Order: sequence, then structure tokens, then C-alpha cells
Amino acid sequence: MKVLILAGGLGTRLSEYTESIPKPMVSIGQIPILMHIMNIYASYGHKDFYIALGYKSEVIKDYFLNYSKINRDFSINLKSGKVSFFEKEIPMNDWNVTLINTGINSLTGKRIKLMQKYLNDETFLLTYGDGLSDVNIDSLISFHENHKKILTMTAVRPPARFGELEINDNKVKSFKEKPQLHEGWINGGFFVVEPKFFDFIPDKNVMLERDPIENLTQNSEVMAYKHTGFWQCMDTMRDKILLENLFSKGAPWLKQ
Repeated sequence: MKVLILAGGLGTRLSEYTESIPKPMVSIGQIPILMHIMNIYASYGHKDFYIALGYKSEVIKDYFLNYSKINRDFSINLKSGKVSFFEKEIPMNDWNVTLINTGINSLTGKRIKLMQKYLNDETFLLTYGDGLSDVNIDSLISFHENHKKILTMTAVRPPARFGELEINDNKVKSFKEKPQLHEGWINGGFFVVEPKFFDFIPDKNVMLERDPIENLTQNSEVMAYKHTGFWQCMDTMRDKILLENLFSKGAPWLKQ
């Protein structure tokens, strides 16, 4: 399946870094969190990536344009400018990465709508550019295929800082953005999406988490895949420090 990653936000709560680079390029263990996310999907065989860019899109574009140079050792003659690369395996040499600028001021719903023409009317995977998890992508897809609804979102149970899901028999009954938690389940990203979802995104600048998902929920077309394993977003400096520590101990989001 194609993987759509939302990577265009301002990341204002990580301003220590995002004044100069976009949030998906903030590193965990000297590797951009965007690459960690892509590695999660690639470990399950999903290597066709579509990245919706916005804020400082040129930084992400430059990273992939120069990926081989960044990740290989080389020698250079400063007089002639001749570069000789040493042999080294490039871990993403079989990935396809499509980079699309969806606008600096676009909200998540509009970004997805603008990516529609690149997804070829197929079921696709969707996530944000700042969250890591050990969610089993194969099981997530199987769950989605079995219930035959338009949208599956991964539900997780971290501290109460995000939008709350009310779930009954795995069906999402309500979705509220950042209230006080009752049951403790929140939207953890890692979606599976049917192309009919685009019909629920209005032709205006909207957030994915507002009109589109709320309207789908009212039509009983949203299901929750409950994930009780590791999940952590990188929203603040505290989150980055936590993820750095976890990476140094073995990165629990990596497929074992």
C-alpha cells in the first residue's frame, strides 16, 4: 500500500529546532524522526511513500535529493571537485519517495485532499510526521479489511493530551479534540483509509481531526484498532528527550 505522511506543520512547541528545520526532520539518534516513521512501514514491506510538505519543505526535499551523499563515505579533491564514494549499503535504496508541497498554511485535511491525485483511488496508509509506535501494520490492515468501513484509526492510551475516542465494540462512536479523557483511548494516527474518505473532506482549509473524521464517525464509518503497545509522539522537547533515551536503549518502535 501507499503510505501518506503529513509533514507540513509548523511544530511551534519544538521551536528550539523548528525555527530552522521542519519538525519531521528533528532527529532521534541523529536520524530524522521522519525516517524512523518510514522505517516502521518499510519493515512491513510498505515502501511507496507520499510526503505532504509545507513548512520549510525545501529542507526535506534537500535531504532526499542528497540522501546518498549524506549517508555514504567519500573522498573529495578540493582542487578538481572530483568526488569518489566508498561502497556502502544505502538502507532505503528500494524506497519510492514522492515529495509534494501542499502549502505552508494548509491544515491536515486540506493536505490530504491535495494528495488525492497521487494515490490512484486505492486504499492507503496515513500517519503524522511526528509519532512512533510498534503497532503491527499487518494486523492493522487485516483489521481494516475485515470490518469494511472507510477509516481505521489506531487508538492508544498515553497521558491525556490529545483527542479522545469513545469506542463501543471497536466502532468509534464519538471523536472530540483534546477534552478531558474518560476511557483513556486517543487518536494515535497510523490510519488505514479507503479512497471514499476524500468525499468527506470539504473543499476548504480544514483539519483532518475535525469535520472529516467527525462526519465519518456520525456515519458509523470509523473503526478503532486498539493498540496497547508502545506509542509516543514528539510534540515537545520533553518528548524528544524521552525518545532519545529510548533510542539509546534499543528503540521500542522498531520491528523485532
